[in-house]
Amino acid sequence: VFNAKTAELLSHHQVEIKQEFPREGWVEQDPKEILNSVYECVEKTCEKMKQLNINIANIRAIGVTNQRETTVVWDKTTGEPLYNAIVWLDLRTQSTVERLLKRIPGKNKTFSKFKTGLPLSTYFSAVKLRWLLDNVEEIRKAVEDRRAMFGTIDSWLIWVCVCGKNGGIHCTDVTNASRTMLFNIHSLEWDPDLCKFFDIPMEILPNVRSSSEVYGLMKICPSRKSGALTGVPISGCLGDQSAALVGQMCFRDGQAKNTYGTGCFLLCNTGQKSVFSEHGLITTIAYKMGRDKPAFYALEGSVAIAGAVVRWLRDNLGIAKTTQEV
Repeated sequence: VFNAKTAELLSHHQVEIKQEFPREGWVEQDPKEILNSVYECVEKTCEKMKQLNINIANIRAIGVTNQRETTVVWDKTTGEPLYNAIVWLDLRTQSTVERLLKRIPGKNKTFSKFKTGLPLSTYFSAVKLRWLLDNVEEIRKAVEDRRAMFGTIDSWLIWVCVCGKNGGIHCTDVTNASRTMLFNIHSLEWDPDLCKFFDIPMEILPNVRSSSEVYGLMKICPSRKSGALTGVPISGCLGDQSAALVGQMCFRDGQAKNTYGTGCFLLCNTGQKSVFSEHGLITTIAYKMGRDKPAFYALEGSVAIAGAVVRWLRDNLGIAKTTQEV
């Protein structure tokens, strides 16, 4: 929570989330654990504010940011996830990518580059969703019964936190949509031809909104007695790297930020024009600050493993007991 006038940080809380590695190269997270960590952070942060004698009634808005591409499918009638979230850096979809490449003339990985800004890769959500539809019977059945909803983590959180199975809002923002490989970054709409190529039914996709508008009001969490921010509007949504670009106030054409997190990401604002790289950078949406405002674009360079290697050295290889030792 920060002061809107001075940008001073008033209070914060964080919880580490477990990563599961069911097989080599597979990375999963429990969507319900992610949700509970959000509730816990909200309650703990508000408790800390009360201790500082800051009135939480002054909190005007909630923003959501998330690791992009991570894919979750849930049942809108029960509100339950139908499988663990497949995390952005998961590699299980390698064979799916190879199968899809055979259907493209000349096996051209950049066949959709000018529509989506992205090459065909294990990284983006459409391929993860295709794997789930091919391999998880429960998800296939839910799609047939029109019970399934797909989203990146922002969609899952907003849907549950607004009303869930009692009328939750199924939406995402342009920055997260631009990481699915199903979204046309120029028309700012889901692309029917790409949905057909990946054989993904369009009715399971969320509505795409701007990064700054009221999506809905926070509701009380039934599993917890309190809901400190009940009734506060959720009114900001950005994928993490776009959020960092905005957080560093890179609002001018040519301004760039580099972030060292799980991975390492450089984003450079290219203004209202999408620029295409010949050197392996991808084109993505940086932000869209309101329903009637234009979309701004960015060029992005990614290193998949940065902070994650610290955790791997500690937890998997066991050559360090603490992050600090690394």
